[in-house]
Amino acid sequence: MNAAVVIVTKDRLEDVERALNSAVAQTGVEEVIVVDDGSTDGTAEFVAERFPSVGVLRHEEPRGYIVRRNEAGRSASADVLVSIDDDAEFTEPHTVARMLPLFEDARIGAVALPHIDLLQGKHVVHQQPPSPGGVYVTNCFRGTAYAVRRDLFLELGGFRESLFHQAEEQDLCLRLLAHGFLVGIADVPPILHHASTRRDPLRAWTYGPRNDILFAWHNVPMPFLLERLAKVTAYQLWLGLRVRRPLVFARSLLAGYGRALRGSPRRPVSRGAYRLYRALEAGGPRKIDEVAGS
Repeated sequence: MNAAVVIVTKDRLEDVERALNSAVAQTGVEEVIVVDDGSTDGTAEFVAERFPSVGVLRHEEPRGYIVRRNEAGRSASADVLVSIDDDAEFTEPHTVARMLPLFEDARIGAVALPHIDLLQGKHVVHQQPPSPGGVYVTNCFRGTAYAVRRDLFLELGGFRESLFHQAEEQDLCLRLLAHGFLVGIADVPPILHHASTRRDPLRAWTYGPRNDILFAWHNVPMPFLLERLAKVTAYQLWLGLRVRRPLVFARSLLAGYGRALRGSPRRPVSRGAYRLYRALEAGGPRKIDEVAGS
């Protein structure tokens, strides 16, 4: 199998240069694609000149990273889509090549790549448990660093674009589980996430609570839906108080409930798929043979 590395960026020229230096050095990569979501800092021109082997999809008007990652998936031709944030970087050149064999198991639909959020310390997110041997699976990857079968990604319609920002990963991963596919954890050196200072926390707070409600509304079967909505609402209101933005979080929750009640489509997964998602979400990674066929 081969892979395409896709990177969506907007006005982070220095960050994307670092990300691309690490991407073009990867073995096992068929193509590298950058989607420029309306940059005004000359990103597209810089990439075309500095990295002539990299495909560039340039847009004048921004539509958000979810839409652009879907576009990158349609534009690529490789078997596997590997995505990293534009402010992240691979730490060694064989990460992708070492990860790809996971997809030889037909049960694996996506892979969570371990990474370190440098602003939060040295903790490795999605690190495979230390127990020797075996493939481990989890409930969801993070958009910072992941891989997914391209044909499956396209078959499922990619990320849900109505979410716009936040929660698209869990939405896709639950739909993967509902179609019989699991999210593996790669045993590779962690990717470094530098978390650009241009990130706007207010944007995440504006969409995060809304999209947690919509994730539940779109996907969670009864009777679990009511419990999930109650827990999400209570948690997001608490979080709003903690960061001293209670009105922002409350308005976002209301926006989510409002969109759901206005007829946003509801196609819940099976109870079995949701139970498995919850078990992995609450209990952490498990060996694939323990959950396959659940």
